[in-house]
Amino acid sequence: MTTPPPPQSENPYAQPQTTPVAQQPYAPFPNQGAPIAPPPAPAGRGSRKALRFLGAIVVGILVLGVKFGIGWWADRTDAETTSVGACMHNDGSNEKPDLSEVDCTSSDAQFKIVEKFDDTSDGNKCRAVKDAPIAYYQQGGGHNVVLCLKEV
Repeated sequence: MTTPPPPQSENPYAQPQTTPVAQQPYAPFPNQGAPIAPPPAPAGRGSRKALRFLGAIVVGILVLGVKFGIGWWADRTDAETTSVGACMHNDGSNEKPDLSEVDCTSSDAQFKIVEKFDDTSDGNKCRAVKDAPIAYYQQGGGHNVVLCLKEV
């Protein structure tokens, strides 16, 4: 009688099993057994830079607007803001007039505006205006205006 061959393992090169040696226990890792969270998505540096750049442009435009826009508006005189039919008082002299708008019923009213020409400093325009023997003009800084006046 012959003996059957010993059963073959699935892996003919497998090592024989030995009893495990006791190992020293180590401290568990902080995330041991817990799912590992994926790293946060990188912040879009390009979008932050673009946002800062746009913010700087907006601030620059506001600063320039305040400097030139409000400055120009604040520098306007009564001669620029007045209208035909209004009355003026000269706080200066004939050589250096300083006109300010006053109520026409006031005793300070010296002149009445018969015609007004914006964006020009050509005082000769008042020669063609009837009943306006006085021409007041101011020029410079984008504030050119001519007032044709008559005495009150």
